Amino acid sequence: MILIAFLIDALFGEPPLRLHPVVWMGSFLRHMRARLPMTFLAGAGAWWLGACLFAGGAWLLQSAITFALPPLAAYVAIAIVLKPLFAWRALREAGLSVLHAPALEEKRRLLSWHLVSRDTSDLSAGEVNGATIESLMENVSDSVVAPLFWFVVGGLPMAALYRFANTADAMWGYRTPELEWFGKWAARADDVLNFIPARLTALLLVVLAPLLKLDARAAWRVWRRDGRSTPSPNAGQPMSVAAGGLHANLTKRGLYSLGGEFPLPEDATVAQALRWATVAAWAAVLLAQAAEFVRWMR
Repeated sequence: MILIAFLIDALFGEPPLRLHPVVWMGSFLRHMRARLPMTFLAGAGAWWLGACLFAGGAWLLQSAITFALPPLAAYVAIAIVLKPLFAWRALREAGLSVLHAPALEEKRRLLSWHLVSRDTSDLSAGEVNGATIESLMENVSDSVVAPLFWFVVGGLPMAALYRFANTADAMWGYRTPELEWFGKWAARADDVLNFIPARLTALLLVVLAPLLKLDARAAWRVWRRDGRSTPSPNAGQPMSVAAGGLHANLTKRGLYSLGGEFPLPEDATVAQALRWATVAAWAAVLLAQAAEFVRWMR
């Protein structure tokens, strides 16, 4: 099921917006934010309502598919439903669009549009490249490894729960006066659900580094030293591995500097990061499929 879902993603990309469950999650989250008081209890209650709604809906759909369809057809149907809960092709295309943009101003615009929420208007070329690499590596964890990990653990319901939690964090999990308390539960839930996948992603990147002639020793060293330097307990895990393996300083002004002994990355470094992320995504899919097969055999 996992391999079929990944092939669907690679060939066709994202489904239409009106059929995309993550778009539905976003609509629910915007609706709750607009109508509830900005308190911790309201935010936590809305999060649990959405979690039950989407995970419960995924459980009902999975149960109906497995009950109504023969095994082979059920595998394909579940793979089709699983596909929107992770994303690799869209992430890769976003990275390529920044890499191949003809001018710095266009790189800044595409980076802000596709990959990061920070202000990119005055970033240098090296900072743009660094932010692109950071987003690629963080999203290999968030958008590929984590949803597949939770699918192996608990099928469509857990994959849907994870995707809802990650979307809620992206929309509510900010330390602004408005969202500091309303989004706190969403931010912490995402931290918990991403804790294991982020570290699995970092380890996978280290293991794969020699295959791409990258520095696995430096990747390990910088991971152990800088992995907890970011405000998020999870984002810095794969990002710090990338900094070491690529010999690149990945920095966000006033917040962190991963691999500070290295220079800011060039365009060629982004290309290396894209190849590394691609190999990691395929490896994660094959490992998850193997784990799913072992569970099915048992």
